[in-house]
Amino acid sequence: MEYAIDEKKVLALDGASIHLRVRSNDPTRPVLLFLHGGPGVCDRHWVLKDQSALTDTVTILCYDQRGAGLSYRKGMQEQELSVDRMVEDAAAVAKWACERFGQDKVFVVGHSWGSLLGVLLAKKYPELVRAYIGMGQFVNGEENEALSYDFVLAQAQRRADKKALRDLARIGEPVRGRYKSMDDMMIQRNLMTKYGGGTYKGKESLMRSMILPLLRTPEYSLTQLKQYSEGAFFSLRALWDEVVDHDLFRIAPSLAVPVYLTEGRHDQNTPIPIARRWFESLEAPHKEWIWFEESAHSPIKEEPEKWGETVRRIVRENCENAQEG
Repeated sequence: MEYAIDEKKVLALDGASIHLRVRSNDPTRPVLLFLHGGPGVCDRHWVLKDQSALTDTVTILCYDQRGAGLSYRKGMQEQELSVDRMVEDAAAVAKWACERFGQDKVFVVGHSWGSLLGVLLAKKYPELVRAYIGMGQFVNGEENEALSYDFVLAQAQRRADKKALRDLARIGEPVRGRYKSMDDMMIQRNLMTKYGGGTYKGKESLMRSMILPLLRTPEYSLTQLKQYSEGAFFSLRALWDEVVDHDLFRIAPSLAVPVYLTEGRHDQNTPIPIARRWFESLEAPHKEWIWFEESAHSPIKEEPEKWGETVRRIVRENCENAQEG
């Protein structure tokens, strides 16, 4: 398919080269800015694969966050990354988009770790955000990890999965949201994905669900996959301790922008009960919870048509409200 704009750009930000991906059928349309998860798990390859039809309504803007994907460079130091720095980067990308496409605000989609980043962006820079759309909403790191571990343990017991039970006994429960090592955390995440808490219908290993789409996408060349992998583990090591300490009940009890949570009913990566409690207590000018019954952590690709139609409605309603205002 031909697009009016189908570009890869590099934005120089405070010593880093941030790689942007833009796709649009009409550059005057509102900008939809995607904040990927992880930290370090860039997702533009499946955003563009599953949601390019949204270019009938918006300009799609993805970027590889500092230290991740094509924005990772060998020799980076972990102290170059912090949650505050990532918020400032997101604000800079949003400002660039407003200037480039003649907008005063952008729509922000945050997925998983990106949902924490999106809330922090909307909290600090509400003047840049038309509306916030969360998915796999992160709220409280310590509780998140405890509930996710409990899900995996219960599933392993129910299935009499002896190897999983041995692995879980060896790594133990997370303490204040932390496992003893990143390898131990990956064991839990792999089992959680295998048991349907990551992708509801596609119960498969974490590696299979992540690596195969990367091998099939034109967004990253084979030679760039090593860079992608190194950046993913670098970002996780550099940011996880800080990320897991965040608690939106405390730091974001209110937002000054409309909030929409597009949540998979079966999500066990960022377990639903925590996000639901935060949403119910949240003060915002408008808020809406939208269920995706056949999804877990990623409705954007598990129920892509429904998710896309939901976003079209959100964009349309908020643009109409802005014009009336």
